[in-house]
Amino acid sequence: MGRPLISRREFLERAGTCGLLAGGACLAAAPLGGWLDSILAPAAAAQGPAGTSLEELLRTAPVARYWASTADPEAACSACHEASAVAGRPHRHKQTVAKCLLCARGCALAEGERGDCGARLNRGGKLRSLVYGRPVAVHVDPIEKKPFYHFLPGAQAYSLATAGCPLHCRFCQNWEISQSRPEDHGAAFVPPEDVVAAAAGRRAPVIAFTYNEPTVFTEYLTDIARAGRPRGLRSVIVSCGFMREAPLAEICEVLDAVKIDLKGFSDEFYRKASRAELAPVLRSIKQVKRSGRHLEIVNLVVPTLNDHRAMLSGLCDWVAGELGPDVPVHFTRFHPDYQLLNLPPTPVETLTRARETAMAKGIRYAYVGNVPGHPGNHTYCPKCGKAVIRRDSMFVTEMHLRDGKCAFCATPIAGVWS
Repeated sequence: MGRPLISRREFLERAGTCGLLAGGACLAAAPLGGWLDSILAPAAAAQGPAGTSLEELLRTAPVARYWASTADPEAACSACHEASAVAGRPHRHKQTVAKCLLCARGCALAEGERGDCGARLNRGGKLRSLVYGRPVAVHVDPIEKKPFYHFLPGAQAYSLATAGCPLHCRFCQNWEISQSRPEDHGAAFVPPEDVVAAAAGRRAPVIAFTYNEPTVFTEYLTDIARAGRPRGLRSVIVSCGFMREAPLAEICEVLDAVKIDLKGFSDEFYRKASRAELAPVLRSIKQVKRSGRHLEIVNLVVPTLNDHRAMLSGLCDWVAGELGPDVPVHFTRFHPDYQLLNLPPTPVETLTRARETAMAKGIRYAYVGNVPGHPGNHTYCPKCGKAVIRRDSMFVTEMHLRDGKCAFCATPIAGVWS
């Protein structure tokens, strides 16, 4: 398998400095004034240790999926341009350009350029994945840490990440991974079969793609998921949801569960705080729901930025109306990190109010995250109101389910329990 992956001790030491163990990071947005620009002023780019050279990565980088190139004489112009703009107007490009069709950003890359995520590069008119087979963080976590509360509770998840992310969130808790480039790390090549063998060796029934945005290593994660199925391993993703429909369809085909960070309900905030847009995320969430894959939503609640009642109420209205009452929604406590060190942790009362708002709007499974001991950590039967799963931090302490039903009144509890 080559040089060993990062050890548990090394991982925990690094995680302590970059907030990796704080759980999924997301941020919801409220309609905000110009003062937001000063709070979210750009900071210096993350700098990692000297790692693998770019040329060395390119020697083993496979051709990626989901792109179009002007070097392909059979490429459809509509892959990059609106059909109405190119109809009857053949065009000859002066230079070779490859258009990435993986995330919603749609980077158009000249020779030698890489996407905004830093993980895909145009070499000879073809996009190559610089992160395929190059995990930079590996750890075994409780599935509740992702968080998944309605998917195999108590299971261990063999979790991995590469470098790179299509978003640039000022509040990212994993920025030392997500905002780095693959050449910042000296990651050895690990084929999908070795990841599966390692997960099986740790007796982890779940493989989780997490920490950075797994969309950037779609080719790797889908190959791992396919290799894991014959061995009975399930695969899950923790994602920002900023992908296009075709790659998401493949992800849903091979994965068993999806958790998406709905960073807010304001397009303005997505643009200013993440250099992204809200609409593709909402589209992705609805697509996952239609696919039938298990889905959970996380909203990180940040003081002064998205803790307004109207913002939280609007988010809950959308979830209840578009996804239905049974999709779990987690309201997670913010802790100062990355470029928002000036803000305080979220008041517990704000999270409690958000959960109560969600439940008042018909969402049956609403949670408070990152607050150990809070009653909002537990899963309650929507009929009799008794706790069917009790948790202490990220660990299950009591289970009162029988065949996916409440052990007290036999009401079905939505989720994947076996």
